[in-house]
Amino acid sequence: MFFGPDLRPQTAGPGRRRRLDFPDPTPVEPREVTLEWLRAAFDRDGYVADQDLLVAVYLALRLEKPLLVEGAPGVGKTEIAKVLGRVFATDLIRLQCYEGLDENKALYEWNYQRQLLRIQLLREAGAQAQESDLFSEEYLLERPLLKAIRAPRRPVLLIDEVDKCDPEFEAFLFEVLSDFTVSVPELGTLRARQIPIVVLTSNNERELSDGLRRRCVYLFIDYPSVQKELRIIRSRVPGAGAKLAADVARVVAELRRMNLRKTPSIAETLDWTRALLALGAERLDDHLLAETATLLTKNRDDLEAVRSAARAGGLVARALEAPAEAGPGR
Repeated sequence: MFFGPDLRPQTAGPGRRRRLDFPDPTPVEPREVTLEWLRAAFDRDGYVADQDLLVAVYLALRLEKPLLVEGAPGVGKTEIAKVLGRVFATDLIRLQCYEGLDENKALYEWNYQRQLLRIQLLREAGAQAQESDLFSEEYLLERPLLKAIRAPRRPVLLIDEVDKCDPEFEAFLFEVLSDFTVSVPELGTLRARQIPIVVLTSNNERELSDGLRRRCVYLFIDYPSVQKELRIIRSRVPGAGAKLAADVARVVAELRRMNLRKTPSIAETLDWTRALLALGAERLDDHLLAETATLLTKNRDDLEAVRSAARAGGLVARALEAPAEAGPGR
């Protein structure tokens, strides 16, 4: 039995290659996995993934389409690419986007220093440099996009914070992701040996083009519910007791309902939990929250807001009395 494109179990028939059905730690080709295999692989890696996330990743792998993951900073977008790199035991190639990023920094550059050295050596030998002597693969500096296209085995290509790049670069990126070919005038057209596993992340700082969105499988990750964040804490900070972990998840959910400039992310939740363990805490109260609020806030206004609420009393008690299913509330 295996899962077909509609995710329903199917039976292998004549001429149909049987797919993996059961969790197997051995790395396989992305198009050979099933939804259950992927779920087990994410569980083994310690990434707490819900059904929507797993289905989106699964379909991106099966259809060999880029996965576009949007959401607030710190909700686990980048970690998906890292997990896939570990799951398939392959290289993770990262392109960090920023304003002003251009093709040269993302695709390739020529090693001008080595080319100049080559010209000098040829002159000293009484020879004249030819174009073929200087513009060969020996002098080509591969940047992330070209490195992913020319990789000997299928890598994971992480294009991080794509919303920070300029629209012109986004248009170039769309062309590359459409056919995975690159034209180098001196060398000709370079084609991908195999299509990389591509993950793009966005913090929604800028609206992305419709063309890029249509090219991708889309996934949105929100702040986790209390139950999901509790699972993340128990997975990432196994030393935390059940009571402390539950208190942390509820208090962080309450803080996310406050009007803070920067909402605490999952990373801050885990850092705070580890800090509480280092202090020997077994349960939370307002005094302890005020003392350790620097782990949850990243600017002075938010720090003062949390400390003022905690010192006024009742913040932790209110959080612990809130319904467990309460989400981020924003």
